[in-house]
Amino acid sequence: MVPKRWARRAVTRNTIKRQIYTVSQGFAARLPLAAHVVRLRTGFDRKQFISATSEHLKLAVRLELEQLFERASRPEVVA
Repeated sequence: MVPKRWARRAVTRNTIKRQIYTVSQGFAARLPLAAHVVRLRTGFDRKQFISATSEHLKLAVRLELEQLFERASRPEVVA
């Protein structure tokens, strides 16, 4: 689920969802088998990303997702 406050247009929200699915498949082997909730930190303003399906938007989403999944896939250090 991608809320409207992060991306106003449905086509942008759908593009973000497809990026989540694509990036998560690359990290599937490194993540525990469970349901995962992805919470992006960045809003995707219509003024900055004029085209909802632009490569610029896809790259911005993909970079943030890779950082989040990388952090989630690291083993926790127990002290």
